[in-house]
Amino acid sequence: MNTPDHSSNTEPKKRFIAGAVCPACQAMDGIRMWDVDEVPHRDCVHCGYSDTLNADGNSIPNELPTRVNISALQKPKKETKGQALQFFPNPKLKK
Repeated sequence: MNTPDHSSNTEPKKRFIAGAVCPACQAMDGIRMWDVDEVPHRDCVHCGYSDTLNADGNSIPNELPTRVNISALQKPKKETKGQALQFFPNPKLKK
């Protein structure tokens, strides 16, 4: 009988954490955790939130997208034209 080859290319086994509350959507029992190279990761099946945890169990924030780290293939959002406003002095105010 042959056993399946469990190489490092397979997806890690994800387990649900009972009673855990998602920090983003506050849904209960939707958090899954798994380890990749002994680094814990978690995600929410309800809203898609995901992060990585450090050795103390604290969330490591994801890098915020900036114009420097966004792929050149991604097109920036088209800016909408603003509307010009003209302010008039208040006649009730005296100088």
